[in-house]
Amino acid sequence: MKRDQAIYWTATGLLTLLMLFSVYNYVFNHEMIVGFFELLGYPTYLVYPLAIAKILGLVAIHSKLSTTLKEWAYAGFFFDTLLAFWAHYKVQGGGYEMALGGIIFVLLSYIYDKKVFTYK
Repeated sequence: MKRDQAIYWTATGLLTLLMLFSVYNYVFNHEMIVGFFELLGYPTYLVYPLAIAKILGLVAIHSKLSTTLKEWAYAGFFFDTLLAFWAHYKVQGGGYEMALGGIIFVLLSYIYDKKVFTYK
């Protein structure tokens, strides 16, 4: 049980740090991120809504107020990191390692959340 808790909190902590790093860059390095979005072929109007969605997803995961909302947050993070991985991989500019780490953090956090916490 302690091992499961350690894995959960480590994965969730790393996922949180990765998403907060992403949000920080979206807000404070906006022009650089817009350039990356253009390079990757994503519409630039998604930058701020994506930052807000990441913050709300972290709140949903950490607050444990609604299991349904938490499931949607995990799904959103999974698809976000999966699409980030694919976009970086296709452009062949590198940077997909952090997205791959994100996928792993999301999966570990989700799997071990189910093992550590019991929901009614």
